[in-house]
Amino acid sequence: MEITKIIEAIENNEKIIIHRHVRPDPDAIGSQAGLKALIKHSFPEKEVYAVGEDVPSLIFLAQMDQVPDDIYKESLVIVCDTANQPRIDDQRYHTGKQLIKIDHHPVTDSYGDIEWVSTDASSTSEMIVELALEAQPRGWALNNEAARLLYAGIVGDTGRFKFPSTTVKTFQYAGELVRYDFDRTALYDTLYQAEEKVLRLSGHILQHFKLTDNGLCVIKLTENLLKEFDVTVEETNQLVQVVADVKGIKSWVFFIEEPEQIRVRIRSKGVVINQVAKKYNGGGHPLASGATVYTWDEARDLIADLEKVCGKNV
Repeated sequence: MEITKIIEAIENNEKIIIHRHVRPDPDAIGSQAGLKALIKHSFPEKEVYAVGEDVPSLIFLAQMDQVPDDIYKESLVIVCDTANQPRIDDQRYHTGKQLIKIDHHPVTDSYGDIEWVSTDASSTSEMIVELALEAQPRGWALNNEAARLLYAGIVGDTGRFKFPSTTVKTFQYAGELVRYDFDRTALYDTLYQAEEKVLRLSGHILQHFKLTDNGLCVIKLTENLLKEFDVTVEETNQLVQVVADVKGIKSWVFFIEEPEQIRVRIRSKGVVINQVAKKYNGGGHPLASGATVYTWDEARDLIADLEKVCGKNV
């Protein structure tokens, strides 16, 4: 079983480097840094690093390590929460002596010497809790910091336990984590707090959104609009659920314009949208996916495909 192979690989390596995807969300950071905290607490003598770009909005969870190139050749490398290799933050991941993939997204790119993918898991953080519990008889143990990080990851990827991906196991594992001493209220407050400028853009979206007859909502955040509200592309992550509670909505898509591409975030209340995302340089979960287009003409094609998907479910 892959989980046993991963436990043994971690036990058999003294240097471990953990990666995750670019533009991380709480689950990416939570699973990555939570795994690091779990290993360091269980094996204080091991060298364990978490690498990638620091994201200002999530630095309260964990700060990344700086790792020289020569450390990799002696290290086990683990990639968390990343379905395909181009999205791995820090492309040195392939220079280690062994590579492990731990992920909960549908497989679009099989990689790694050991690959553990569980699409039934709510989050990769949930998978790390499972790994910790599986390894408990071997002397592994969570601590307060690992619990805080993994709880944040689960909360982030389940929308505070509201999304359909939340299962009985999710609640059981969350229950295990809250046995540890960390401030859940402070964690929630920091995860979901937003600056005034982001809330003002949220208000603009709510004032101007439109819903098609098929239940699709399209939101275009152009470079000019982002400049007007002084909101960065990274800060738009906080807006993706702003129209989620609109009556009659089936799917919604955000287009975020950047100088060389248009980032796409797609969400759904039931219609399967990840195949549309896959067609446009992306992928993800059936109800939550991302993609990339390079022109507004491409964006119109993507919208048309989403309309078809929503129209089949009228």
